[in-house]
Amino acid sequence: MSQHTLSVIVEDKPGVLARVSAMFSNRGFNIHSLAVGPTHVPGRSHITLVVDAPALEQLKKQLHKLVNVIKVQELQPVETLESEVMITRVSCEPQNRGQVTDTAALFGARMIDLSPISMTFEIAGTPKQLASFVEHMKPYGIMDLVKSGRVAMKRLSDIEPAVVGASARDRT
Repeated sequence: MSQHTLSVIVEDKPGVLARVSAMFSNRGFNIHSLAVGPTHVPGRSHITLVVDAPALEQLKKQLHKLVNVIKVQELQPVETLESEVMITRVSCEPQNRGQVTDTAALFGARMIDLSPISMTFEIAGTPKQLASFVEHMKPYGIMDLVKSGRVAMKRLSDIEPAVVGASARDRT
C-alpha cells in the first residue's frame, strides 16, 4: 500500500478529531502521521493525515459525510509543501562534539541541549531530509528520537494565476 497525504478542514469543535481518526481505524487503515491545528479562519482547524489506504476515493467520500468536515483534499507529492519537526538525542563524547556539531549544521539542525554524554538537536524539514539526518547521526549513536506529525499544504507557485487571484474565502 502506498501512503497518501490528506488535508482536512474541519470546524473547531470537540470530538471532530476523534471521529475523523476513528473512521480510519474502524476500516483497518493505519494513520502514519496526524497533525492538527488552527487555521487563519477563526473556528476552523486543519488536520493533516498520512495514511495507507488503497481505496482513497471512498475514504474521502466518507470523510465528507462526517459532521463538522468542511473540505477534504488529497495532496499530491509534487504539488505539496510539507514539514515535520524532530528532536534527536545523540550520544557524544567530548572528543566527538566537533564532528557531531558539523554534521548537524549541514542539515540546519539546532543544538537545544548539551550534557556530558550527549547532544540534543532540533531539526525541521521534509520526511526525506529528516531520514537523511538520522542516517548521518546513527554512527554516533542515537539515544532518543521524537518526531511531530507532518504538516502539509498545497503549493501555490504551481497553480494557475486565476486561482491565485481568487479571494481568501474561495481557497479555504
